[in-house]
Amino acid sequence: MDLSIIGYDPAGAWIKTADTADELLRYRNPAGITWINVNDPKNTGEISRIADFFHIHPLTVEDIMDTGQRPKIEEFDNYLFIILKALNSGDPPVTEQISLVLMEDTVITFQEIPGDSFDGIRKRILNNAGRIRRMGADYLAYALMDSVVDAYFLVLDALGAGIEDFEERAIDENDTALIPDLQRAKQNLIRVRRVIWPLRESLSVLLRLDSKLINDVLKPFLKDLHDNIIQAVETVENYRELMAGVMEVNLSSVSNRMNGVMKVLTIISTIFIPLTFIVGVYGMNFVFMPELNYPYAYPITWAVMVLIAAGMLFYFKRRRWI
Repeated sequence: MDLSIIGYDPAGAWIKTADTADELLRYRNPAGITWINVNDPKNTGEISRIADFFHIHPLTVEDIMDTGQRPKIEEFDNYLFIILKALNSGDPPVTEQISLVLMEDTVITFQEIPGDSFDGIRKRILNNAGRIRRMGADYLAYALMDSVVDAYFLVLDALGAGIEDFEERAIDENDTALIPDLQRAKQNLIRVRRVIWPLRESLSVLLRLDSKLINDVLKPFLKDLHDNIIQAVETVENYRELMAGVMEVNLSSVSNRMNGVMKVLTIISTIFIPLTFIVGVYGMNFVFMPELNYPYAYPITWAVMVLIAAGMLFYFKRRRWI
C-alpha cells in the first residue's frame, strides 16, 4: 500500500511518502491544508489506523474497503464522505473507485488501482499553479472530483470515434465483424453510463447540502462540475441513440440485400413456371401425341420457351420489377 501526504498553504507546499500510517501521520501539519492519498487500500490495519486518528465512522471504512460501491455522498458530524468512479480508456474502459473524505482542513483520498491519476493536481499544488493553494480543503476536494470528471470526456471521445467508424461500416456488405464490434461498444457504453449517471445525483445532493465544510465560494465551481456531468450524461445518451441508429442502418442494409436476393430468385422461379409446364406436358409418355411425329416439334418447342422467357423479362422490366 502506497501512502503519501501533501501539506500546503499560500506560502508553500511539501510532499512526503510513507510505508505505514503512523509514519504518515507524523508528517501532518495542522497549520495548513493536508491531503493524504492512499493507493490500493487493501491493508485493513493501516486504513483502520487512519480512520481512528481522524474519527472516521466504521461504516465509512467498510465502504472504502468495498470497491463495488455506487457513487454517493454521505454527511457525518466531522466530515463528508464521497464515493465516485474514475474511468480510464481501454476496451472495456477500466473503472476505479475513488473514496474521498473531506474534513475542515484535511482531504483523504483512497484509490482502488495503484497509480498516479492525480499527478496533475499534485504538480499544481507544488508549483503554486491555479488557485488551489489559496483555497480551502473543500476546493481541493472539488479539484479532485473535477479531475475525475475530465477523464470521463476522454473516454467518451474515444467511444465517439468508434461510433463514427461504425456509421461507415454499417453499409459495408462484407463487414462480418460489425455486429460483434457494435455489441462490444454497446456494452462499454453501458459500463460508462453506470459510472456517470449516479454521480449526477450525488452532485445534486452536494449542491443542496448545507454543510459547514462547503464554503459558499465553492458553490459556483460545484455548479459548473454538475453541468459537466449533465453534459457527459447527455453525450452518453446521444451515443446510445447513434448506436441504435447504426444498428437500424445495418439491419436495413441486410434486409435490402436479402430482398434483392429473394427478388432475383422469385423472378427466376416465375420464368421457369411456364417452361416447366411445357416440358412437363411433352414429357408424358402417351402414345398418341401428334406433336411427337412432327419433324420441327423440338426446335419449335425451344423457340416457344425462349419467347415466353423473353416476353416475361420484357414485362418485368417494363413494370420496373427488375
